[in-house]
This record gives sequence, structure tokens and C-alpha cells, in this order.
Amino acid sequence: MPEKMILQDKIIEIVKGVYEKFGFTPLQTPALEYAETLLGKYGEESNALIYQFRDYGGRKVGLRFDLTIPLARVMAMYSELSRPFKRYQLAPVWRAENPQKGRFREFFQFDSDIVGVSSMMADAEIVNLIYETMKALGFNRFIIQINNRKILDSLAFKVGISKNQLPTVFRILDKLEKPALKKLKKHYWKKDLAKRSLKSSWNLFRLKGIIRKY
Repeated sequence: MPEKMILQDKIIEIVKGVYEKFGFTPLQTPALEYAETLLGKYGEESNALIYQFRDYGGRKVGLRFDLTIPLARVMAMYSELSRPFKRYQLAPVWRAENPQKGRFREFFQFDSDIVGVSSMMADAEIVNLIYETMKALGFNRFIIQINNRKILDSLAFKVGISKNQLPTVFRILDKLEKPALKKLKKHYWKKDLAKRSLKSSWNLFRLKGIIRKY
């Protein structure tokens, strides 16, 4: 409604101003992508949430699930883009969810990425960008949580989980705060994980601060 649109536009302008101050430039990608571009990038559960259909030309297409895969496609198509490539994008994405608190079929994402840099200075810049954005929006008390997939991968390898088992194990780990944990554990472990990995996998989940008792 108008009053919320006015507030939303103001927020967007503030955020865009901070991003451009950091040297990020805007990029817009199509809402519609070829289905083959989207499928297989997010895992089985996420694939089921992608809106897919055939257009009048018989082509299999889908509504974008997020803004990251479209960015990857752009980088593959336009290899002449100078690196590092710093872009931001604000746009709606779609997921075949059951609407409820915090879950929507259509919602906006605001992405910022630095492509073509291996230095962790790029990660530090993104953290700084988040900080400056929150301050610009008027927040004085907030927490920025930092996650690094390399840490989780190393822990998994340490307890004997092989590389091809990681997606299954991490899908279970992602569900630890949900009541369906036991059902998921039984399903995935029987389906994908060798028996010798079960105990070591569970030890990984029991690390302090990661798992609650069920």
C-alpha cells in the first residue's frame, strides 16, 4: 500500500547510497531463466520450490529462486567484465512456499557480491558494508554474525565424512532446529551415508552451540 511503498522506497535509496559509496554498481537480471540454469544448484529440497513451466515456444523456464545463480550466469556470458566485479541487485525472487510467518512466495532480496577476488579483504569489505548500511538505516544496536563454510567442511573431514557425503550431512545440520530432525536423520542416513559414518556425523552435530537435545 502507498504508505508502506513510500517507506520501502526510502529504505532502498539509503541502502543503494551506501552500496554505491563502496563502489558497487547496479545490475538487473531477468525474472525468468532457463530451467536448466536454475536446477541442480540448490539441492533437492530447493529444486522443489522453483516455479517451473514451459513457455509458448516449448522452452522449459523458471522464475529465479535467488539472485546468485543469475549473477553466475552473467559472469559466464560476459567474460570481458573487468575484475573485481562489484555489483548489487535489488529484485523480487519466487519460491513455491506455503505462506506463513517469514515464508513468502514472492519477496525482495538485496544482494552484494565481489567477483574475481581471492583475498579475504573482500569478505572484510562486505562485513564493513553491512555495518555501514545498518548505521545508515538508523540502527545502533545490532549483531553481525559471520559464517565460513571452510570451517564446517574441515570439521566434517576431521570426523571422517567424505566430500560426496557433505551435501546430505549439511542438509541434516540445517534442519537441527526443526522437529523433523529425527525423520530426516533416519531418511538421509539410510539412503546416503555409510554406517561407519553415522557415529562420527552425529558427533559433529553434537558440538557445543550447534545442537539442542531431542
